[in-house]
Amino acid sequence: MLVLTFLGMIGAPQIILIIAVILLLFGGRKIPELMKGLGSGIKEFKNATKEEEQTPKVEKEKKD
Repeated sequence: MLVLTFLGMIGAPQIILIIAVILLLFGGRKIPELMKGLGSGIKEFKNATKEEEQTPKVEKEKKD
């Protein structure tokens, strides 16, 4: 119940605090590198899921 209450209370001040903490931990120069890595990871995940969706279709066609 405590987790649900916490999630309902996120607002602009909390987001600003989170961004400030991230800037302090990683610094301004590292953040673009982190975002680039995150973006490439998401792209690879999407490509892998597309390949998994296409693989069963090809296998079904081979069986028929």
